[in-house]
Formats: sequence, structure tokens, C-alpha cells
Amino acid sequence: MENTSQSLKVAGVVSFYMFAALVMVFVNKAVLNSSPDLPLLFLLLQLLLAVVLLHASALVTSKVEIPKLDFKTAKKVTPVTLVNVIGLVFNILCLRGVEASFFQIARGLVLPLTIMVSSLVTRGLPSFRVILAAVIVTFGFLVGVAPQSLPAVDQLRSAPSLVAIIYGVLSSVFIAVHAVLIKSSLPHTQNSTIQLAYWQNLGSAILLAPFILFQGELYKLQDLVASTEWDGRVFFWGSLITGVFGFLLCVAGLLSIKVTSPITHMFSSAARSVIQTLLGVWIFSDLLTVNRASSIIIILVGTMYYTWVKSVESSPAQAPSAALRPILKDLEAGPTTVQREEDVVVWETDEKRAKV
Repeated sequence: MENTSQSLKVAGVVSFYMFAALVMVFVNKAVLNSSPDLPLLFLLLQLLLAVVLLHASALVTSKVEIPKLDFKTAKKVTPVTLVNVIGLVFNILCLRGVEASFFQIARGLVLPLTIMVSSLVTRGLPSFRVILAAVIVTFGFLVGVAPQSLPAVDQLRSAPSLVAIIYGVLSSVFIAVHAVLIKSSLPHTQNSTIQLAYWQNLGSAILLAPFILFQGELYKLQDLVASTEWDGRVFFWGSLITGVFGFLLCVAGLLSIKVTSPITHMFSSAARSVIQTLLGVWIFSDLLTVNRASSIIIILVGTMYYTWVKSVESSPAQAPSAALRPILKDLEAGPTTVQREEDVVVWETDEKRAKV
């Protein structure tokens, strides 16, 4: 009976996580399609809503603790906040420029770059099998972005812009750096992921606001509101939905860390990637080419292989705690960084650096 209850709990958490993640991607894409000139304002609204929801949660439960705002702590978390907001900007610009079914491919270098950055920071060489996993994923990314012979009409529809691919790569770079900075930043927030999430959401909103003015997005919003052709309901309702579901995705991620294993999470992520691709074809009429399908499969195989390798390489003594704890990097960082939708699992194998 207990095993059945645990299985139902795991199934419920995984389903909740998958549903929230899929809603995030497709509502984000729908809003960006309807308001392509307001990506930073769209992101700012999500950040501010996350701060509001964190305050509301603190009123409901004592488990959510809002940190005291002080300059000393703000200065210490500035690096991770800066990397966070830059990564979010590149991520949303990438999603704006590619089809929903291609989004996973555009950010396909997250795992190899995370392995590389972690190795540079720890000054340790990954094992051969970890390097092999990174090579497989990198090959999958190259397959996805490689030119493909298609009819002229399909070629025009399916070819992502070089700029959007560059945004995806840059997003992956900052996700990888962010994963490392989270570990060094948690001690400044009493090892509380919720407090770090609050600092990052609030700090990212403050850092982002001036650029919205520089980009003239407020004037663009004014022009759109005055236009009779623009449906502002998509933008504002989309901002509300993605803000709420970004918060729920954070909750789902934390629950996933608690009740599932890394391998379970990776299989659920693989299933979600396939569903995301099929929904992209159905909802947005994305073109699923042979290269794209092959790329997604190769990236998933490489990522799951990496998950298996790390579970084998981790010692049994560490398995229940930090060594096998999926950091899901941005899931722990909070609702806004969750929007990046990366599914890399990183293990901390050094007990002195591991934080549960």
C-alpha cells in the first residue's frame, strides 16, 4: 500500500511538472508571436509577478521566508542575479526567433557547456563517459542546426535565423555559468533557495527595467494599445499565466527534487521534449524535418546517458543526498529562471561543496 502511495505521488509530481513546463513554453511562444516587439517588458512582468507571488506565499505558509533587503547581501548575490537576467533575456529572444519545436535544439548545448564550466571551476577533468555524453549531445545540436535540402517553401519555414541560434547558444552559456554561481551564492541567503529566488527575481527586475526604457518598449506598447489591430489580451493574460505557471514550475521542480530520482526526472524530461515537439507541430504548424527529429533524439540519448553515468559514478553513501540530487539549476533558483526550461541534471560530488 505504501509503495502504491509513493508511486502515485511520484506520478503526480512528474505530471504536474510536465504540464507546467509545457504551458510555460507554449504560452510564452504565443505571447511573443502576438507581441514580438515587447520581449523585455513581457519578461519584466513575469519577474514582478514572481516577487508578488513569493510575498503572497509567505503570508500563507511559514516555509516561504522573504529575506531582509540589505546592501551587503545584494552585493554578494549581484553576480548570480546579473548572469540570471542576461540568460533570461537571451532565452526569450531565442524563443521569439525560433519555432517551438526547435527551441529544445537551439539550447541543446546546455549540458556540454555546464560540464565544461563545472570542470573549469573545480579544476577537475570529467571522466571519459561524461565527455562522451557531452560529445553525443553536441553532435545532436549540430545535426539540428545543419542545413537541410528541402523544397523552397519548407526551407523558408523551417530555417531558423542565425541570430536566434546564437541567442540559444548564449542562453546555454549563461545557464551553465548560473548553475555554478548558484552553489556559491546559496550561503549568502542562508542556503535557502526560496530566498535566493526572491533576490534574483527582484534584482533581475531592477536590472532589466532601464533597458526597457532604452529599447523604447513602453512607447511601442503605447503605439500597440492605440492600434485597433493589436489584441492586448493575449499579451496581458499571457504575462499573468506565465508568471503564475513559472511560480508553479518552481514548486514542481522542488517537489521533483524531493520525491523523484535523477533518472526518473530525465525520463520525464525526455517524454516532455517529445510532447513539446508534437504540440509545436500541431498548435503552431511547425515543420518537423528529419534533421530536427534526429537532433532531438540524439540530444535526449546523450542527456539520459549522462544521467546514467553520473548515477553509476556516484558513491552509494552520497546517493541519497547531494551527490544524486538533481540541482535542475534554475528550478532551485526560482520561478523566473525556470522559464529557461533546461533539463540538465548536475551532481555535486565533493562533500565539502555539496549543499542539501
